[in-house]
Amino acid sequence: MTLADFRQTLDHETAPAGLGEHLLAMWYEARGEWERAHDIAQNVGTEEGDWIHAYLHRKEGDEGNAAYWYRRAGRPFPSGRSLDEEWEELVRHFLESGQ
Repeated sequence: MTLADFRQTLDHETAPAGLGEHLLAMWYEARGEWERAHDIAQNVGTEEGDWIHAYLHRKEGDEGNAAYWYRRAGRPFPSGRSLDEEWEELVRHFLESGQ
């Protein structure tokens, strides 16, 4: 699946079959279902799940909490980068890694 393919699925009522937890969280986030995305990210239990968790709290506007999750994910706080840019980076990463 490409990023364009992934974006096209955002108009569907249900997530595409076979999405891993990481992409599923990003799918729900893009559809405005922050809580559902957060629940998934919180339960993934990996550094990449922590990255999603950080992004979600950054989007929420809670920079202190986001900074904590970026540290846990081993990633710098993305100062100067838009949320849209980071969303795309996350989705590309998970598509390329098959997650």
